[in-house]
Amino acid sequence: MISRLLILFGSGLLAVAAPATELKLTFVGASKVLLDNPHDLKLSPDGNYLFVSDVGNDRIAILDPDSLALLAEFGADHQDGTHDVDFDTRGRAYVADTHNNRVTIYEMQGTRAELVGELGERVRGPEGVLAHPNGKIYVAGAWSGNVVAYRGGEVAGELRGLSSPHDLELVRNGDLRGYIWLAEAGASRLLLLSPDLQIKRELGRDKYDFDGVRYLDLTADGILVAADKYNHAIKFIDAEGNLLYVLGDGTAGAGIDRFTTPEGVEVRGNELWFSDSGNDRVVKYTLAIE
Repeated sequence: MISRLLILFGSGLLAVAAPATELKLTFVGASKVLLDNPHDLKLSPDGNYLFVSDVGNDRIAILDPDSLALLAEFGADHQDGTHDVDFDTRGRAYVADTHNNRVTIYEMQGTRAELVGELGERVRGPEGVLAHPNGKIYVAGAWSGNVVAYRGGEVAGELRGLSSPHDLELVRNGDLRGYIWLAEAGASRLLLLSPDLQIKRELGRDKYDFDGVRYLDLTADGILVAADKYNHAIKFIDAEGNLLYVLGDGTAGAGIDRFTTPEGVEVRGNELWFSDSGNDRVVKYTLAIE
């Protein structure tokens, strides 16, 4: 049953339509390290490290997931405009080295990274990368308006005609397991793609009031968590397409439950991390579903 909820966010009230499922977000803390326009972020496969695409510093900053303290970094000597990172089943890191028009590939040993390869055919300005369990690497070219799938370093598929595509995230559970959610920032919508890059579903601007939706992730229950950049908010959408919750009051700001042009999202269990990009910080929350 849909009801109207008034949710308190910082300095004001925001009315949203929500189903019976209720979410409670609790602020845990914010990073103190000097970041410059951080974008998407990803936990290492062992969960010990939080890799942050630190765009303005042309690097991956590696934070402690709990304290958000800086532990290490890599890439500043050869990356330019670092936007996204993902890991394959072997633990290799794939980094969207955006202004160099490539994805750089690293062998990882803890926080130590060794550059071992790159991908770049048919993409310009890559801002999203997904290492899929099917063995393909999917790359979203924000400047070339496409998504390219690579297998063994060769182009294995392509979806064209997109407007500034950004993040690509895997559906890990349920009937759509193996499918891919794409944030098409220029069209302010989310697209569900099959592994062969067929568009299967759209979550559009009109219904969700998206304005430059950027990076996203999914909870184990299939709830989409998306950074709605120019609305300065994080939006939570369930598997049926219901808008469950909006974190942020729609205006730029700093502090608890306030964001300025947020970009990155990472989810692990009931823990969530967001890149509050305009405030040059990463914030951590916990999530309860009631």
